[in-house]
Amino acid sequence: MEWTTHGERRVYSNHWLNLDVVDVQVPDGQRWEHHVVRLRHLAVGAVVNDRREVLMLWRHRFITDVWAWELPMGLIEDGETPEAAAAREVEEETGWRPGPMKPLIYAEPANGITDSQHHVFRADTATHIGPPTEQNESDRVEWVPLASVRGMIDRREIVSGASLVGLLYLLMDERNR
Repeated sequence: MEWTTHGERRVYSNHWLNLDVVDVQVPDGQRWEHHVVRLRHLAVGAVVNDRREVLMLWRHRFITDVWAWELPMGLIEDGETPEAAAAREVEEETGWRPGPMKPLIYAEPANGITDSQHHVFRADTATHIGPPTEQNESDRVEWVPLASVRGMIDRREIVSGASLVGLLYLLMDERNR
């Protein structure tokens, strides 16, 4: 069943997000204002080496006050392709320049409240070019064995939605190779 949109208005805006109020009508005729968070889109890089390890960051997220492992990721800049953004983020956050980036999976993690698009790419090679240039992203950058990822997820050592989507698909992809 499709909902009908009768209009929307922006109630807040900044560089990171916009908050809109949308006048919607559901199929049974009810009509109300629905809040929608419009986020900039995200690019994620899953880099795997020939030892079947994935490049990850150990970082703190202040919003949830959680330390966990994540894939390198960041916002897609204006005029930038998702693929280029994923490669840029890997390099800035890890100091590794990824090889060719191939689409791995696309997701919309909370499409009932936000229009955030997550573009996840895979690279099977990387060259170390130096320390990360982005100094505020993580405490550690490590190659994590793919065989360890499932246990890390079970222990809540990986909780980021974008990382989970990418890693779970990466694990499925690996099984099919």
